[in-house]
Amino acid sequence: MTVLDAPAGSAVPAVPGRGIVPVFVRLKLALLRNGLRQSTGRRAAYVTSLVVTLLFAAGQLIGLVALRGHAGADTLVVLLAVVVALGWAVLPLFFAGGDETLDASRLVMLPLRPRALIGALLVASLIGIGPLFTLTLALGSVIAVAHGAAAVVFGVVAVPLTLLVCVALARYVATANIRLLTSRKGRDLAVLSGLVIAVGAQFVNFGAQRLGRAGGLSSLEPAADVVRWLPPASALGAVGSASEGSYGTALGQLLISVLALGGLMWLWQRSLVKLMSSPDGSTIAAAEPSRDRSRADRSGLASLLPEGRTGAVMQRSLRYVVRDPKTKASWVTALAIGLIVPVLNALQGTGSIYFACFAAGMLGMQMYNQFGQDTSAFWMVALSVSSTRDAYLELRARALALLLITLPFTVLVTAVTAAVLGNWTALPGVMGLSFALLGSMLATGAMASALFPYSIPQEGALKNVAPGQTGIAWISIFGGVIASAVLSGPVIGLTIWLHVADHQGRLWLLLPVGAVYGAAIGWLGVRLAAPRMANRLPEILAAVSKG
Repeated sequence: MTVLDAPAGSAVPAVPGRGIVPVFVRLKLALLRNGLRQSTGRRAAYVTSLVVTLLFAAGQLIGLVALRGHAGADTLVVLLAVVVALGWAVLPLFFAGGDETLDASRLVMLPLRPRALIGALLVASLIGIGPLFTLTLALGSVIAVAHGAAAVVFGVVAVPLTLLVCVALARYVATANIRLLTSRKGRDLAVLSGLVIAVGAQFVNFGAQRLGRAGGLSSLEPAADVVRWLPPASALGAVGSASEGSYGTALGQLLISVLALGGLMWLWQRSLVKLMSSPDGSTIAAAEPSRDRSRADRSGLASLLPEGRTGAVMQRSLRYVVRDPKTKASWVTALAIGLIVPVLNALQGTGSIYFACFAAGMLGMQMYNQFGQDTSAFWMVALSVSSTRDAYLELRARALALLLITLPFTVLVTAVTAAVLGNWTALPGVMGLSFALLGSMLATGAMASALFPYSIPQEGALKNVAPGQTGIAWISIFGGVIASAVLSGPVIGLTIWLHVADHQGRLWLLLPVGAVYGAAIGWLGVRLAAPRMANRLPEILAAVSKG
């Protein structure tokens, strides 16, 4: 009986568990197939990611097989398993919108029992690039550490068990947080994705360098001794224990992963029951406290901004930074990388104080594609621009809003880097060079925003360019960065000359020179970009509204 066949006023019976597994597998394949039919860009992105993943998985498999018989193989495989499991737990928080099957709230109206539903969803979740990569990792890990018939038997169980624990973990996390992730405020988790990627990549690099100096995998053995008892690494650790003849230890480690899988399935079922039976914000009126609308509009930071169009545009730009998920993600990533790169290199003793200029470069890139963050709402800006003067005021105010954050942050990063390195003599020169670079990027960013605008899609945490506009984005950003380096040439040349001529005591001159040069070149760039913006308003509106 289907929902449509049920008599009026009668309860709809739940669909039995048998038979829905192939239905959900076909549903997953249909969603994947239809998604690829949407655009050529999406097909190209999927095929590219599939090829890259397969190549990386093949290289990983070959590398793990090559480790067979190595003393540190068991240490490496258990640590890799924990890293992969952590990725499965975290990625649904950032990319829930990238896989429609992660949103279990779409199934609440179907007459399906949660116990049967989680089984079908678990099987359907095994289809994809992520499960293939994890399966390859588990298989290579078992080949690397399995020695003897008993270890092979444990390995046959450990490979699928590792994959199932990872998938069940991702499903539980997604189901428990799906209403947050699909809400407007939940999309702010895109900010965390940029921060995690930026911070994580730098700390992985830092850890790899420390690992190389510490003598290789042997330095990780204390951590591995703990990790091998954590699921799903305990399943792979059981293979290593069986290879050493410790069958009791191996059974205990394998049992831990089995219990973890059962616990995750139980938690997943509870979350699914709550999701399918509890009302959400669309059915319960939110009791919001009344707000005093009579208070003055200009309060807080707004009271410190200039009057008129300049202050209004600055306030709007700063609100984008705070409220728009994509803009916030871009800013947080730039701030994190701009601080981490120079400071971590300084802490390692291999960096230069001139690495602090990286902060100015990362933040200066926020001036590019200024109108893309407006999306289709740019038409309201376009209606308010009727002359070159209006365009100049618009661009100048956006640049001033950026400087409110960029200038103090540049000073902070430069001072922290100088303090770590103990090189206070070069501080004024580096700061002046950073100001010159920042002014050049404001100039080229204003010009690129007017000449090469592109749309920023609202969906997808890392989808920052609409299909068909990738080439425009590359020209805008990388062309602008190269042009900024050229425009900063006079100050860069002066810096090099002072070092070559051994005029270290005059490096302080770079501070006023760089500040004046940066302000002048930034003002000139905004001036030159204003008429181009005023003349190209229809083209800009069409470009930023695409997608």
